[in-house]
Amino acid sequence: MTGNVIQISPYQLILALVFILVAGGASLYHGLRLEKDLLVGTIRTFAQLFLLGYVLKFVFQLDSVWPVLAVFLFMIVFAVRIIRSRIKEKQVAFFWPMLISMTISYAVAAILITGVVIGAEPWWKPQYFIPLSGMLIGNSMNAVAISLDRLLSDLKKRRHEVEMMLCLGADYGEAAKDMVRNAMRAGMIPAINSMMAVGVVFIPGMMTGQILAGADPLQAIRYQIVVMVMLVGSTALLSFLGVHIVCRLCFSPAQQLLLRPKKQ
Repeated sequence: MTGNVIQISPYQLILALVFILVAGGASLYHGLRLEKDLLVGTIRTFAQLFLLGYVLKFVFQLDSVWPVLAVFLFMIVFAVRIIRSRIKEKQVAFFWPMLISMTISYAVAAILITGVVIGAEPWWKPQYFIPLSGMLIGNSMNAVAISLDRLLSDLKKRRHEVEMMLCLGADYGEAAKDMVRNAMRAGMIPAINSMMAVGVVFIPGMMTGQILAGADPLQAIRYQIVVMVMLVGSTALLSFLGVHIVCRLCFSPAQQLLLRPKKQ
């Protein structure tokens, strides 16, 4: 033990892989063909997290804002790439508009949380800024992906309805109003459900980590409340911005829907 934290040895880490073997066995037994994904996912988990650990250890030792912002920007770029890869619809190019809007939104939210709410000095103190930014980006990234996928899917499914409204004189905002609303709702529901279940159905990761490290449970709860409300707010903001930006990109300046069904 180091302090109040029980150390995990390499042997214990390898022992934990029994859960992956169980998942792989279930995949083989039922013919799910997920063995390769499980193997790749496990290797990436080890590689990425150990690499992150060494990077954070290096960054935490530096007394400079620039390495912190570099890690922050890298996380955002990677998040937008993941969102782009999850969206099956490739007719709309939204990488750069989303990157710019997400960078601004995340920067404002992260600085507000670390510098104002928590009161870290300086506001970019890496022990606070990077972990909180990572939670912020990771959770809202999923919400944005869900929202955009729902929006583009609905626009294609209801294409004739949208085009009819455009022909009757509606602009793109009026024609896609219902689809925008449904997409934002789809993106926000998971975060709201997490608020409903937190502390009853599950104990969040940040709170668990602080308690395992020996922190006062009440102080850990305060941090977790800050994180939960931060995630819901950022999810709402990013779902709103993402859906409206991509919705506008789906229409030409002449108010024509650019999405077309795939040729058979």
